[in-house]
Amino acid sequence: MGLAVAIIVIAIVLLLTLPSFRRIGPTQVGLVIKRFSLKKLSEDNPIAFRGEAGYQAELLMPGLRFKFWIVFRVEKYPWVQVPAGEIGVVIAQVGQPLPIGAKSAVYKKEFGNFTDLEGFIANGGQKGVQRPVLPPGTMVPIHPVAFLVLTKNQVYGVPVSPELRELAGREGVLTPQSFGLHPNHLDLVRISPQPSADGKHLIDMVGIVTTYEGDPLPSGAIASRLGAFEDIAEMEASGASDLELIEALLGSKNNLHNNYQDFQAFLDNGGKIGLQHDPLLYGAYALNPFLVGVELVPMLVVEQGQVAVIKAYVGLSTVDTSGVEFKFGSLVRPGHRGIWQEPLRTGKYPINPRVYQAEIVPTAILTLNWAEATSEAHLLDRQLKQIVAKSREGFIFAIDLQVQIHVPDTRAPKVISMVGTMQNLVNEVLQAAVGNHFRDKLQSMQAVQFIETRQQVQEEAYDHIRAKLDDYQVETKGVYIQDVVFPPDLVRVLTEREIARQEIETFQKQKDAQVQRIETEQAKGTADMQAELAKSKVGVEIKSNNANARKAEADGEAFYIRETGAAKGAEVEAVGMARAKAYKAQVEALGQGPTALVNSVDALSRSGVSFVPQILVAGGGNGGVLEALAAQIMGSLARPGGGAAGAMSGMSEVPGGGEPAAGTVPVPPPPVGEGPEERPAE
Repeated sequence: MGLAVAIIVIAIVLLLTLPSFRRIGPTQVGLVIKRFSLKKLSEDNPIAFRGEAGYQAELLMPGLRFKFWIVFRVEKYPWVQVPAGEIGVVIAQVGQPLPIGAKSAVYKKEFGNFTDLEGFIANGGQKGVQRPVLPPGTMVPIHPVAFLVLTKNQVYGVPVSPELRELAGREGVLTPQSFGLHPNHLDLVRISPQPSADGKHLIDMVGIVTTYEGDPLPSGAIASRLGAFEDIAEMEASGASDLELIEALLGSKNNLHNNYQDFQAFLDNGGKIGLQHDPLLYGAYALNPFLVGVELVPMLVVEQGQVAVIKAYVGLSTVDTSGVEFKFGSLVRPGHRGIWQEPLRTGKYPINPRVYQAEIVPTAILTLNWAEATSEAHLLDRQLKQIVAKSREGFIFAIDLQVQIHVPDTRAPKVISMVGTMQNLVNEVLQAAVGNHFRDKLQSMQAVQFIETRQQVQEEAYDHIRAKLDDYQVETKGVYIQDVVFPPDLVRVLTEREIARQEIETFQKQKDAQVQRIETEQAKGTADMQAELAKSKVGVEIKSNNANARKAEADGEAFYIRETGAAKGAEVEAVGMARAKAYKAQVEALGQGPTALVNSVDALSRSGVSFVPQILVAGGGNGGVLEALAAQIMGSLARPGGGAAGAMSGMSEVPGGGEPAAGTVPVPPPPVGEGPEERPAE
């Protein structure tokens, strides 16, 4: 009897105790639910801390645990595990309610990683989204009723509020989409280079941050910067340069809140709701998607041969530094709202494009084409087309034009202040100036005149465009007419004219060729006769020299004869006058007849002519004649001045007188009374 009772008692005890033992796995927690209690929970708290019925604050840790099954029910839940590369967002279902307007709960260091529920409640933990997130690799036993933990592929915890149970639906399963999140929002935020659209290169990126909680921005502000711009004002007052101000503006204050990962520190340091001034640089960040949004945008890259003119939409109030002579907007120092007077030069800048607009200005020679093709370097001329103009006669021309301009880097801010963008400079200023000039110029000219004076038209266009761009602080480096598309009718006329001209030139060339051929043949003949020509020239020179010598000799002899004749004439005249006087005296003394006889005898005696022949040739045979001739010749040779000639002259004398031989000069008889010695020498 007693044994049976003992067995029954043991059985009853076993039935009551054995189900009360719970084995909790190594990665599980046991959620204890008290079935009944005289105490009731408060309406805003689903967890019992003082023995009330319902979910108990204490969890059963891994191992063999005892909870009397009649009073307590135990449910097993996995530990919260956050995979690598993901984050876990914690939502508290217990604690104090959030203040009006708050979107997340205040976090305190005492909360740790939310494993100490009692400490969370004791230190004033609040319901709702918790500001810190669980980092990748976290594995913690978190109360499944006190907290919901959202990861990319699973939501840990039990929804208890009617709103959350409604989100869970009939299946009672919550997902990130239930809270308006995309699963990718629960990944680490990675800032890294992104491939370009064509996939050929990588683009440097920065993360633009927008916060969804904090105090509102000051009036007129569009972005939050910790400490506003008080530090810039202090630097400016101390005489900092523009470059130092730019460095301070580009240097972020993200170290104060660990790049928005410590959102509580962000708020404690004065962070405001909305767009943030400081971007995120390369890295991976555990950011709460309920509190921080990140947009990836390209980093500002200023290449060689460029500057970036900054238009600031945040900063201190505008203070113009351009001077009174500049009438096109205002320039400011870095840190003020407006166009910075100092551009950014070659480099990479982590600048927020939502608060600073960078206008890239090429400072190298910029080539713009008014043609079908565009420049691959900048594409600023992609809207420029061929210039279509009409001549005075109505011919329509299409002109391909190229203009080269240069914007000095120091003038770039003023250029942008006047035109807004480089695209506006090209489309609004250059296109109008260039197109209108060529249309006006061509309409005032004939088509042929335009073609013939193309260079002059180009130079006039250069002067016109340069004058226009000087007003915009832009230098003009060149204007070039690349090509002119002529009307077909004009082309036909010009072609025919050119063909005719070319034919004329061809004929002229052929004529010149024949003339050249003749000259060549002449030169060839001359070359062939060169030796004879040289000999002939030498002969001509010799004869010319001889003729000159003879002429000189004849001139000398003529001069001698002339002078000698003149002297002899004077002598003869004097002798004649004397003889005339003598004759006259004789006539007066003797009479005319006797005077003539006397003078005749005298003349004969002076002439040396023999009255009687010296040789008598008589007949009597040939021998006698020969002897007589021989005697005559010998006699002549014996006389002075004799010889063959004398002998022959002697033979020519005719006995009894006669005409004198040739070459003799008759001498008149001397006057009476004059002897032979008074006769003038011959």
